[in-house]
Amino acid sequence: MNVPVLTTTRLVLRPLVTSDADALHAIYGDEEAMRWWSHAPHDTLEQTRERVARNVAGPDFRVWAVTLRGDDRAIGTVNAMERRSGLIEIGYSLARAHWRRGLAGEAVTALIDLLFHQGARRLFADTDPDNAPSNRLLERLGFTLEGRLRGEWETHIGVRDSLIWGLLGDEWRAHSHSRGTVRATV
Repeated sequence: MNVPVLTTTRLVLRPLVTSDADALHAIYGDEEAMRWWSHAPHDTLEQTRERVARNVAGPDFRVWAVTLRGDDRAIGTVNAMERRSGLIEIGYSLARAHWRRGLAGEAVTALIDLLFHQGARRLFADTDPDNAPSNRLLERLGFTLEGRLRGEWETHIGVRDSLIWGLLGDEWRAHSHSRGTVRATV
């Protein structure tokens, strides 16, 4: 699948490669970073290497490594999975050392711009109700809370509900223009 390089003010989003696993273990092996995921933190680097290899090979799953400009080391990921024609689920992760600097929002904004430019009609994200930072990010980006799926995920911290957030192309264009959102270049 097409995974173009995206450049923002502070970031470069490039195709994920298997050698990113060592750097991404800072996320996948971090208990706090993985708290709201559907699986437990990885105990070993080998688990992270296997996961990254699956993500790189995935035919219907596009994954970008998030890097700082001038430094090719992966500090996170953004991803897109087309569930049906024009309907794409997005996801994102960022190493804890880079939290609270606006980098996740910058990376996700670049992904949203690309997906709507490529013809998506609707994007959605699935979050844990208690993942306040992620829920705030989606709300800031103009997503609408569409519903709560009770008992949706059986996770390493128990059975969890799921919040579904949605965003339509027209909503994104209106939201991003009104806020002067930073645009990515391809």
